[in-house]
Amino acid sequence: MTRSVWIKADDDVGDWDDRRARITAGLEAGADWVLVDERDVERVRELGDINVAAFRTDGDLTLVDDAEDESETDDAGSHADAEPDAVVVGKDGEGDATIDLPEDFSGSADLSTLRRDGDQERGAYVRILGKEYERFAETAADEADHTIVVGEDWTIIPLENLIARIGEETDLVAGVTSAEEAKTAFETLEIGADSVLLDSDDPDEIRKTVEVRDEAERETLELEYAEVLDVERVGSADRVCVDTGNLLEHDEGMLVGSMARGLVFVHAETADSPYVASRPFRVNAGAVHAYVRTPDGGTKYLSELQSGDEVQVVDTDGHTREAIVGRVKIEQRPMFRIALETGDGDRVETLLQNAETIKVPTREGRTAVTDLEAGDELLLYYEDTARHFGEAVEESIIEK
Repeated sequence: MTRSVWIKADDDVGDWDDRRARITAGLEAGADWVLVDERDVERVRELGDINVAAFRTDGDLTLVDDAEDESETDDAGSHADAEPDAVVVGKDGEGDATIDLPEDFSGSADLSTLRRDGDQERGAYVRILGKEYERFAETAADEADHTIVVGEDWTIIPLENLIARIGEETDLVAGVTSAEEAKTAFETLEIGADSVLLDSDDPDEIRKTVEVRDEAERETLELEYAEVLDVERVGSADRVCVDTGNLLEHDEGMLVGSMARGLVFVHAETADSPYVASRPFRVNAGAVHAYVRTPDGGTKYLSELQSGDEVQVVDTDGHTREAIVGRVKIEQRPMFRIALETGDGDRVETLLQNAETIKVPTREGRTAVTDLEAGDELLLYYEDTARHFGEAVEESIIEK
């Protein structure tokens, strides 16, 4: 599931200076969407590149009596010069209780007045003021690409109900006021909301909420130790240094290997040595043929990497994050062939440069590959699966 963060920046939050401050903070933090009133769409486009959803109050999120099966067919109204990526209705209507919703509501919500302009998406905004509003949101989700639900006193129960009842036909966006609430929304029922709509002026809270989004999408890997069978000098090969646009921590590195099923942990060059200064953005990852793990759980050949690609960074506890490739350096260097045996008796290998600056984690701690010996135990990620164009497949493949 891909999570996203929306920033609420309509006229309910203040004047344009207040709204602009929220939008700018969202852009700087890496938020995915802003939700504004339609007249602000062009202003947002001028501030930066972000998905824009706009309230259209001359559209309709109206009641339909199921018994009468009525629907509205009026035009959705005039458009601003700049078109939003999604049009949202429900503000100043039944969705926010400006127009009362009957307590015994058992009909449906109708979005038919929202005409799609190209790829423009449709959204419904509903404040959860009681069970009838839960039912209203549930029926709106049948037609909405995005269903935004906001509780007045933030509680988990209405969100649990909607997560359980609403399927994959809509992006469920939960209204929150803090990163802590966002974390809970993403974790509810172990499935979580698809997205959160943050209503906060605090740039730090906006940044923390984006961090929560990123953490919710990341996997934690079960790493294991494999016994080193052999460390052999094999001459020169084309070696790849992956220089990222991110600073890596001392316990972080990448997973690389000659066999996709067994990827060896190679540390980033965060440690100083007598020979060269540290390069905390660099992983000397091995030869051009080797695989490197990517944030989507796939693999790429090191030779395929280029500036702008994403690679997966992992720490020695298996926590992962993504990093952007800034540069790839390929040079001919002397190499070691390192052969390992997993706990299941499988043999995997990789090629790493013969250099003191390349470090790998062993049971004894961070070790230079030049000091690695048969009998040492080296950290790796093992999964008994084949790969086809980087994707895991159920088929028999022999790698040796």
